[in-house]
Amino acid sequence: MRNGAGANVIARLENTALAFGSRIILRNCTLDIVEGAITCIIGLSGAGKSTILRLIDGLLLPSEGHVFVRDQDICHVSEEQRNVIRQKISLSFQFSALLDSLSVGDNVALPLREHTRLTHAEIHRTVMDALDSVGLANAYDALPGELSGGMLKRAGFARAIVTRPELVLYDEPTTGLDPIVTNLITDTILRLRDKLAGTAVVISHDLDSIFAMADYVAMLFEGAIIAYDTAAAIRSSTNPIVQQFLAGAETGPIPI
Repeated sequence: MRNGAGANVIARLENTALAFGSRIILRNCTLDIVEGAITCIIGLSGAGKSTILRLIDGLLLPSEGHVFVRDQDICHVSEEQRNVIRQKISLSFQFSALLDSLSVGDNVALPLREHTRLTHAEIHRTVMDALDSVGLANAYDALPGELSGGMLKRAGFARAIVTRPELVLYDEPTTGLDPIVTNLITDTILRLRDKLAGTAVVISHDLDSIFAMADYVAMLFEGAIIAYDTAAAIRSSTNPIVQQFLAGAETGPIPI
């Protein structure tokens, strides 16, 4: 299901399947991620949306099918080659995953210290630029425990974009946030996409946030992408599963 046809595709899941024991997560799942766009993935809780991010990032490999990044099948390359490909991808975790014992600045600097040969001064400038991009220029020396939930999310974003990746994956960036901070996070994702001139994939349950930022929306249901189109087309979709999900209705083809 590829309604990004004609556009450049930076990543693709092709007929992927994945199960954990007897629990099937994905089956025959196909999805194109259009370069330069924000693609939001929607679906029921526990449907496997975050699993898709981990497949794109190479943290998981499917039991069947293929995952392409820049036309390279990351399922069939060496671990070393996969790690090289992953350097252009960054995953922003749902709960930020900052190290409590390090300052915000040192947390953001970690990818640069591990994967680059930048000098201390160059790392400091790059980290400050990343923090400024998310409105946290004054939080360099703060500890994660001193930040609010929204600030923690944005610090996680800064760490995700500090290496200037081509593709940023956001896992539930607005979960547990009030509407004001949710709007701030949504605006930040849009600004970071423009700053990087890059691509983003966002997992979220917040429909207002999704339709404020998404170029494309894909719906995952029972292990497969059952709808994928522009945000406007998904909003007006006649697919009864999509309609029920967007309306939050109790009656329809989605079992409650």
